[in-house]
Amino acid sequence: MTTASVLLTLSVALLAGLLLTRLAKLVGLPAVTAYLIAGILLGPFVIGRLQVEGIGFPSLAAVDGYSVLCDLALGFIAFSIGNEFRLSQLKKIGRQATVIGIFQAVFTTVLVDVVLVIVHLCMPDVLPLSSAIILGAVAAATAPAATLMVVRQYKAKGKLTDILLPVVALDDAVGLVLFAISFGVAKALNMGEVDVLSIVLEPIIEVVLSLVLGALMGMLFTWVEKFFHSRSKRLAISVTFVMLTVAISSLQFEVGGVHIGFSSLLACMMLGTVFCNICDFSEELMERAERWTTPLYVLFFVLSGAALDFSVFGQLAVVLVGVVFVLSRTLGKYTGARISAKLTGCDENVVKYLGITLLPQAGVAIGMASKAMELGESGALVQSITLFAVLVYEIVGPYLTKISLMKSGDIRPEGRKSARDRTAARPPEDAGGTP
Repeated sequence: MTTASVLLTLSVALLAGLLLTRLAKLVGLPAVTAYLIAGILLGPFVIGRLQVEGIGFPSLAAVDGYSVLCDLALGFIAFSIGNEFRLSQLKKIGRQATVIGIFQAVFTTVLVDVVLVIVHLCMPDVLPLSSAIILGAVAAATAPAATLMVVRQYKAKGKLTDILLPVVALDDAVGLVLFAISFGVAKALNMGEVDVLSIVLEPIIEVVLSLVLGALMGMLFTWVEKFFHSRSKRLAISVTFVMLTVAISSLQFEVGGVHIGFSSLLACMMLGTVFCNICDFSEELMERAERWTTPLYVLFFVLSGAALDFSVFGQLAVVLVGVVFVLSRTLGKYTGARISAKLTGCDENVVKYLGITLLPQAGVAIGMASKAMELGESGALVQSITLFAVLVYEIVGPYLTKISLMKSGDIRPEGRKSARDRTAARPPEDAGGTP
């Protein structure tokens, strides 16, 4: 593709996503849903089929060509979530968030595993046992991006929001460990041998190294920013360190037969956590970075919508197992969150609505499914079912998150005000701002 074609494609994607938010607002849907729908319309199954250069995405491979933007967006999303782990906040909800984050993820994995193993026993030719085991771990993953975007759009604030973002962040760490264990067991079932390294050691190494990398980058970031004093340069340094952390996290290598890798989500989350706790004015920098990244987030969700593979609907077995997977995962997330929130003494609104806000699923789950492809046919089935579930959850999940936050009182519609109105109301002497 030419430079002009790439820029035209991204411009159209950005414009389509923004314009559709106007329609979404009329029917009460969150902006993230509009971005996803824009991506579906521009994707290879609708406008992309016309094969017009610069207008839409002609194939899933073409969408994958923009993966660097998605990786960077996820890095900034994780960086923002790290801001939720301020020590002052963790003293209030740290124990609750930790217990809920671990319990609901494990509970969901066990429940989905049990249900899908029963499906395997009833239809062994449709769902292999190895696929059932892996799908249980995939079910634990939650999409932090969609949740964060809904929280930001509606300026959600309250007890549910305070505990939601840390729990979503913990989901990734727990999900990675559960997936690695499940993947190792599934691999052993397929090959008839147990690989202790892949089952126990490698997932622990990945989580620990990712957190160490993020912590080191956070300390380095805090030290470097002291050499700069203007807001613009400090913002540039923020962007630089998130990009650098994402880049280092993509490295993979082997040491003594042990596969060494990183999770960019965990690394960037720890980067944000360390920075917000040791930098005096981190809150201001985080807020400025949020403004800079808005167009990037729009493109990320449009690309996510374009990447949804509708061809999975052509396989009846995938649809049937996919429906069972979606229903059992939904039950697992809701019940697991409800039980653990009740046991830890959370507010009644948290007990009632937290599980619903944990339903969105996307990037991390797709990454797990891609890894499962190493198992051949059973792995391909895992990927198809995961894509089916992502399609369902990404469309309805953000809306359900919005409804839950509204019912809990964390979203107050009367408090939202147009930026145009705020600018008009601002005193003349403040209109310019500080560069």
